[in-house]
Amino acid sequence: MPSLELTDLDAEHQLLALPGDTLLIFTGEGCSACRFACAQLPKMGLPVDRLAWIDAERNGGLVECYEVFHLPALFLIRDGSFHGRVLAPLRAPALAEALGVAATRAPEELP
Repeated sequence: MPSLELTDLDAEHQLLALPGDTLLIFTGEGCSACRFACAQLPKMGLPVDRLAWIDAERNGGLVECYEVFHLPALFLIRDGSFHGRVLAPLRAPALAEALGVAATRAPEELP
């Protein structure tokens, strides 16, 4: 699955321009659940077009904008619109279901 790393400097521009579904994932180096997410999410075959990673420790502006309080934090971006937080255990069936729920929400502007 394609993936990219975003920063405070380029995230908004990239996310607005990307077609399809992007799972936006905030992680941190010292977070064991984040290490698990980094290793497993690319292998899960989730119903998204790409994974976009943000290092929460180095990108405080995005952490603040997206109101990230715990890691990993996942969000769905569809065709440049924000569909909210994806809350689910880091297991393929649960994440796929949560992505489906997020996709039904009314789209908003990116935070």
